[in-house]
Amino acid sequence: MEERVTKAVQDYYPDSFATCYGCGRLNEKGHHFRTGWLGDKTITIYTPLPEYMGGIPGFAYGGIVASLIDCHSAGSASLYVLRKNGNELGDGTEPPRFVTGTLKVEYKHPTPLGVPLKAIGTVTEIHPKKYRIDTEVFAEDKVVVTGEVIMVMMPEKFRETVKQK
Repeated sequence: MEERVTKAVQDYYPDSFATCYGCGRLNEKGHHFRTGWLGDKTITIYTPLPEYMGGIPGFAYGGIVASLIDCHSAGSASLYVLRKNGNELGDGTEPPRFVTGTLKVEYKHPTPLGVPLKAIGTVTEIHPKKYRIDTEVFAEDKVVVTGEVIMVMMPEKFRETVKQK
């Protein structure tokens, strides 16, 4: 039985913000990345499919791993701010949304296809509206990719634009 995140922040995003290609639960062709808590860290588990092969047969395209880190980081920041404000998933509080400020990815080893990848993140507040997420992506017990992402709380004008559509 494949391990998965059962209580994910993406399940609590309003429908108008659930269409991301990486983590949107309403995007039929998306990856449906799901981010939850793992103690005081965050976790997203994803198994890349054969069609996401990179230039080396049997290994994942680097862009799919970068997408995993990006969406994992947005979900991680959202979880962190919920908890920081005294809330938890499912308590009726809408999770805050984030946009990517910077995305730095370091490929340590080729990332195998067909193996569950575990993105484990640590969140650090650097400003009341900016959060740094350091992520290690494991394939089995080996760190294959690391990421450092700065997530910025979504500006209100973005939220207003989405509500108008």
